[in-house]
Amino acid sequence: MADSLITVLLVDDNAANLEILQDDLADSGYALVSAWDGVEALEKLTLEPHRYHAVLLDLMMPRMTGMEVLQHMKAHPVLMHVPVIIQTAAASPAEVTEGLAAGAHYYLTKPFEKGDLLAILTTAIRDRSAYLAVQEELENTAGTLQLLHNGTFRFQTLDEARQLATLLAHAYPDPSRVVTGLLELLLNAVEHGNLGITYDEKSRLLDRGQLDEEIARRLQDPAYADRCAVATFIRHGHDLHLSVIDDGAGFDWRPFLHLDPQRAFDTHGRGIATAKMVSFDSLEYHGAGNHVETVVRIPSCGTKADNIAA
Repeated sequence: MADSLITVLLVDDNAANLEILQDDLADSGYALVSAWDGVEALEKLTLEPHRYHAVLLDLMMPRMTGMEVLQHMKAHPVLMHVPVIIQTAAASPAEVTEGLAAGAHYYLTKPFEKGDLLAILTTAIRDRSAYLAVQEELENTAGTLQLLHNGTFRFQTLDEARQLATLLAHAYPDPSRVVTGLLELLLNAVEHGNLGITYDEKSRLLDRGQLDEEIARRLQDPAYADRCAVATFIRHGHDLHLSVIDDGAGFDWRPFLHLDPQRAFDTHGRGIATAKMVSFDSLEYHGAGNHVETVVRIPSCGTKADNIAA
């Protein structure tokens, strides 16, 4: 289990850059740990993999580059889930795409403003904390839902979405694989669907630290209060289907199905593409964008019940 103290690893071979990071984050309340290059960073990470909530990682370093550190992290069962923020002086769209595909969560272009650093780091830590909370809930929840064949669930709030994601994850053979994808789609149904928070609005709210306050306000607003989202789970043979439909107006989902270097410097916008790549074998949107369907395929167990269901 992770240390209760939020700890950030700062990785840069330039002493001046490390000092700037430490000064910018001195009043953040986070515990700061420094590494002078990729080798030292990887040693610290592998020695205490549960300790870190985020890594600020320079790309160009001696002995081991930032990209090599990232590749090692993504091969580690714990470190693969730690958000990585890449610091770079300049990056072409192809280089940004390579970093996103390798598992980087965010990009910061040097020199960056303190406010930009804090905004992205706060979002990364928020994501990490949400992941740790749902993983803890998974560990404390029984796995009997693997017996579930069909179920329909209605939800309205973010708390209900989180609880449902944890519950449904146990219907799958690998709950830890699907739970973050489930969480992303169910939270989206509330935030962007029922409550109508647009991409640009969420960016502004995150920058101001007002997202939770705005969500609470809209949940009480009569214009949104009666809206519900519906999740339907169906076990069909060896395919596990999940459909999520919200009462919102929909959105153009197409740009979000893939990691886009244009959004690499934003504080959000990667969840759908990550869910598609990591959590599900298939993810498709329908209609205006307020209906998403996913499929996870499981190996045949060869039982009579499965043959009948197929």
